[in-house]
Amino acid sequence: MKPKRDCEKRIRPLISTNRTRATPSLTFSVSRSFSTVLDGLKYSSSHEWIKHEGSVATIGITGHAQSHLGEVVFVELPESGSTVAKGGSFGAVESVKATSDVNSPISGQVVEVNSKLTEAPGLINSSPYGDGWMIKVRPSSLCELEGLMDSGEYTKFCEEEDAHH
Repeated sequence: MKPKRDCEKRIRPLISTNRTRATPSLTFSVSRSFSTVLDGLKYSSSHEWIKHEGSVATIGITGHAQSHLGEVVFVELPESGSTVAKGGSFGAVESVKATSDVNSPISGQVVEVNSKLTEAPGLINSSPYGDGWMIKVRPSSLCELEGLMDSGEYTKFCEEEDAHH
């Protein structure tokens, strides 16, 4: 298992373990062509974000994704205690335009589900990186974080994707 430990040593500096602050400070990176992207998060090519703190990772859909979806009217989420697989669907978001699967950027066990989204699915639109988070997961492998994009890479990815549509 030496490769796993080596990988986790490389990842560890990216993880905030400062327990004196209730909320980590995140800086904003804004692109003129699409929604806000936050520094300090990781992003998937299917437009989910992940914030890893301690033993738990919070997952939601990006501002870019919600802006393309339009007004979110329904959210389907997994049960707490279920498992998610990297790249696999864990739920769905229904908007006035379409219904889209939401994929997990990492594998692990769901430890919390944002129950506020049942009554107020629009939180995904108004606060995609805050109150609109979807699930919290205990990751099974920190190495999976390595394949995700940082804010700069995600901004470029979205600009290129939008240019092709």
